[in-house]
Amino acid sequence: MRRVLFWQYWHKRDYNRLGSALTPPSNSGVLMQIVLRGAAAGYEAEHTARIFYPAAELSQTLPDDTADLVLAVAHRYLLLVLVRQNGTTTWVQQRPPQGDARTQEYALCRMLYTMLCGVTGIRPPWGMMTGVRPVRIIHDLRAEGKTEEEIEQRFLQHFDCTPRRFAMAKSIADLQRPVLERAQPMDCSVYAGIPFCPSRCSYCSFVSRTVGDKSSRALVAPYVDCLCKELAATRAAADAAHLSIKTLYIGGGTPTSVNAQQLRQLMGTMAEQFDLPALEEFTVEAGRPDCTDEEKLRIIKEYGATRISINPQTFSDEVLRNIGRRHTAQDILDCYRIARRVGHDNINMDLIAGLPGDTVEGFRHSLQTAIDLDPENITVHTLTLKRASNLVVEHRAADYADVAAMVESCELLEKAGYRPYYLYRQKGTLQNLENVGWCKPGYECLYNIYIMEEVHTILSAGAGGSTKLVAPGARHGKIERIFNYKYPTEYIDRFDTILARKEGVKQFYDQYPSCGESARPQAHGGV
Repeated sequence: MRRVLFWQYWHKRDYNRLGSALTPPSNSGVLMQIVLRGAAAGYEAEHTARIFYPAAELSQTLPDDTADLVLAVAHRYLLLVLVRQNGTTTWVQQRPPQGDARTQEYALCRMLYTMLCGVTGIRPPWGMMTGVRPVRIIHDLRAEGKTEEEIEQRFLQHFDCTPRRFAMAKSIADLQRPVLERAQPMDCSVYAGIPFCPSRCSYCSFVSRTVGDKSSRALVAPYVDCLCKELAATRAAADAAHLSIKTLYIGGGTPTSVNAQQLRQLMGTMAEQFDLPALEEFTVEAGRPDCTDEEKLRIIKEYGATRISINPQTFSDEVLRNIGRRHTAQDILDCYRIARRVGHDNINMDLIAGLPGDTVEGFRHSLQTAIDLDPENITVHTLTLKRASNLVVEHRAADYADVAAMVESCELLEKAGYRPYYLYRQKGTLQNLENVGWCKPGYECLYNIYIMEEVHTILSAGAGGSTKLVAPGARHGKIERIFNYKYPTEYIDRFDTILARKEGVKQFYDQYPSCGESARPQAHGGV
């Protein structure tokens, strides 16, 4: 009966093709396709399939009879999941459970997840979780009054996370708790972006220009001029909305790809526009040693930055060449020592697991090298493959074990006294793994916690900036965004529009007049 109902539901033009799909064809050789039908077969079903097949293509129609296929169908009388891979077809169906649309969506995704675990032989460390903020789930469940046992059940049973991943997420939530409890409804942070780099890394998907060609170099000076004007407008917008600025962050791209004079102009503007002594934190990404010298490091220190990031990604010269870096591991070591010599006492270093040509042993060496330098923060990213990057990596089953083993090397950080303090996930990350910030006790990057847990507004300046306006004092509250133009040329040419959009900050907070009034005495440290 259920099967008959399914055929009745299915569009007539797909009948014969689906009939063929239920019989194993000869061979595939075609990129995996994801086909969804029904209201409950939407975003979550698609991204459940992408846990196992990150490069799969979403298709509105059934592919030919030989193509690899993931099919998920949600009908009021039937849930059906079918997987066809390398000539073998597996499928299962069941009656939809009683309950709302969310209940049916979960049931369909669970069927899909269970089948794909069996078909691929993979047990994803985060289970069927598709969200990028696992730690926030813990914060939200605690705010709802859930017990620690209920939260654990949510992760281990509902999502099928491994106990180790849940333990990490919980430890991070515990560490973040006092930071979040101190946060006030009208707090905010300011981000300034520099979309220039000395060269483009192969894995990079950010909108950035290399400063190696004449046309890009010509953009830098007018861009910095506009950015400084936008920062002044950002401060004015924050004042108009009665916001209290807690952290500043200059990122990229590579902020130190601008020359020393331009960097001094930018840092001077930050010092002029914002009450630096009242800040909790001021971070500048000093990034790469091929554009970060002693003069620039001194400028960053002179103008009040309290934290910098020097990002090797790897300490292997071969892997550096593979990703398009124009410096050596020794250059990184030299840059780090100069930073210490000029007085920087809070340094982060980024590493990436899964870079082309790297090995488990090579990654462990890079991690140990970073630990031996003794920075206050070490952030370990798992390579994420994005369409805008130049990197092409094959997705093989063997990759899973290698990348996972690299990430497991983070035990070295625990032994050295570092502890995880923030975590996030991205779509397209190899093997559905994660990015984790590790720090020595007391050196948590507050900006990273604030932006990841979405507890307050982030005012963004610069090309590609995305201001995120968070409703004050409410979890799962209203969030609105104001976008800047993505490309430096467009940002400069249409700068008047950028400035006009700043009015949106006050308009958003005008919806919460009582919050704004209560925050007035504390705005910008009382200034």
